Amino acid sequence: MQLKDFRVKPKASLNLKDWPTRAKPVYHSNKHYLELLQQQISEMRELQNRLYADNRQALLIIFQAMDAAGKDSAIKHVMSGLNPQGCQVFSFQHPSSEELDHDFLWRTTRCLPERGRIGIFNRSYYEEVLILRVHPELLTAQGVANSTAVSEKFWDQRYQSILDLELHLSRNGTRVIKFFLHLSREEQRQRFLSRIEQPEKNWKFSLDDLKERAFWKQYQQAYEACISATSTKTSPWYVVPADDKENARLIIADIVVDTLQEMNPQYPVLDPQKQRELQQAKKLLSKKE
Repeated sequence: MQLKDFRVKPKASLNLKDWPTRAKPVYHSNKHYLELLQQQISEMRELQNRLYADNRQALLIIFQAMDAAGKDSAIKHVMSGLNPQGCQVFSFQHPSSEELDHDFLWRTTRCLPERGRIGIFNRSYYEEVLILRVHPELLTAQGVANSTAVSEKFWDQRYQSILDLELHLSRNGTRVIKFFLHLSREEQRQRFLSRIEQPEKNWKFSLDDLKERAFWKQYQQAYEACISATSTKTSPWYVVPADDKENARLIIADIVVDTLQEMNPQYPVLDPQKQRELQQAKKLLSKKE
């Protein structure tokens, strides 16, 4: 795979119609898919161990998408082999009254990964320039006056706040990568029908999903504006074709592995004094009691 094909260049004007929702599969059977995924998970696990031991950097992975695009299943399958001690997943839904009383970055900032860990955001602070751009009336709860008539400058300022945060994180050792799972409208329809027709999937469907589907065009425009404004060299966006879930997972896993390799975490090398202490401990432990 050419991972650069999925990466949005900084300051590029994004038109999602030019980006495919389905790519040529990198696997040729379900067995091959599982083998490839397991290889990637094994690489990821080793890199995570080094990241945890090194304790100098962190990785934040953000997932954004339309409903039914496969965020949950991607997190479940791609991250399944990681050590839970070094990986944290946060899912952000409707903000609480306490969260609404703070600035729009407050609730997610509290969940940023510590050094040595991988943090995963299932939705994120980007909801504040996506859902709220499609439904600006929700800004009233955040104390924004005349919320239904906010200017383009308002959204530009929010983009800048996000850019400032991600640049600050980069400067302080936290790498940020962002995935937009690019789903077609027809594939979403099929997945909604599957959720209705299969009893074990009924719990996944809500009439609210159908209501939001009516705003498809507005959401596509919001994603285009958001991704165009916030994809940078240090915190890039990746537009992942999501109509084929298995292929999307392999692409995501490959990008995560590639990012961790670029971060190049290393197991700590002990100083001479610590090395001598280890040798002394070894001598003591080698004696039969």
